[in-house]
Amino acid sequence: MTPPRTLRLALTTAATLAAAALATPAALADAPPRAREHTATQRAMDAAVKDGVPGVAARADKNHTTWKATAGVGNLRTKKPRSAEDHYRVGSITKTFTSTVVLQLEAERALSLDDTVDRWLPGVVHGNGHDGRHITLRQLLNHTSGIYDYTVDDDFHRTYFLKDGFFEHRFDELTPRELVRTAMANEPDFPPGDSWNYSNTNYVLLGLVIEKVTGHSYGDEVRQRVIRPLGLHDTIVPGTYPKVPGPSSRAYAKLAETTTGPAYDVTELNPGLAFAEGDIISDADDLNRFYSALLRGRVLPEKQLAEMKTTVEVAAIPNARYGLGLIERKLSCGVVVWGHSGGIHGSVSEAVTTADGRHSLAFNFNGDWSGKPDAVIEAEYCPDPK
Repeated sequence: MTPPRTLRLALTTAATLAAAALATPAALADAPPRAREHTATQRAMDAAVKDGVPGVAARADKNHTTWKATAGVGNLRTKKPRSAEDHYRVGSITKTFTSTVVLQLEAERALSLDDTVDRWLPGVVHGNGHDGRHITLRQLLNHTSGIYDYTVDDDFHRTYFLKDGFFEHRFDELTPRELVRTAMANEPDFPPGDSWNYSNTNYVLLGLVIEKVTGHSYGDEVRQRVIRPLGLHDTIVPGTYPKVPGPSSRAYAKLAETTTGPAYDVTELNPGLAFAEGDIISDADDLNRFYSALLRGRVLPEKQLAEMKTTVEVAAIPNARYGLGLIERKLSCGVVVWGHSGGIHGSVSEAVTTADGRHSLAFNFNGDWSGKPDAVIEAEYCPDPK
């Protein structure tokens, strides 16, 4: 359930790495070679904590070696440190899982990406200028549908993203179709195919399409097609279950229009309010395994992976392009990484890998109002030689 501010936080390219001198030369010299290779990444994580993030948990896998690290705390009350083994809500990283299932169904000829939304969900996308007869599944996948994002609806935002509403309604149970109806109460952002705008409603609809095509729940299809075959033992599709399994840290949000004021514990909520656009819980190990396998061609046939990697321009996000549930980013040193960001209450996550799947990074901030996630990615793949 990625609100626009969190999306911008997760995707905006950082110009410089903050706090580059947090570690002393002597400390770096004493560190093991594998840790020294990721010194810039650790500095960027420490800088995020200095910037206000409660804690960071990260893992990098590169050429069959693994580096795990943390910064800050997982609990603001007890000051318990974060654990590199933490489970956390991955938010919109869920979209890559959902897209993968849709593309597998295409490979099986159970559907076509050129099918209209109305082909599978007749009458669901209708009202205030929305018309599912003229929107394709491909346009849902790459956010060129123009469908309004239900999470930015004024009433929905007040109810689920601001303090008074959140604590009264965080365990509400809304069906996916009710989420879509919230979007339909607003006008579309633009005619289908005319532009690009990130809309969580697109992936709620794709979850419903998966259910219509297969006759099974979206969660069951993700488990059967992705989680179990890849052995992602720490990844769950929680449905409406409100807790995060251990080991885990607490998640914090300001629940306000500004980033000032107190931070509230928002760990427990009904993830069904995000459904197929943002409900998955995972950890850094599983996310690295998933994206590495995906980019290596072990999850999708070659044709479908090529479709997933066919990107469109995202004018609002420098050096990034959007595919089918997959983001392509060109970093400052020329390295290209593929993956997705994810934001949900109290949690900002990133998972990326190189095109060959050999160098993967996943990490999580357990606060959603500050920090520079792109700085951590830049530090891992484009470290300052100093």
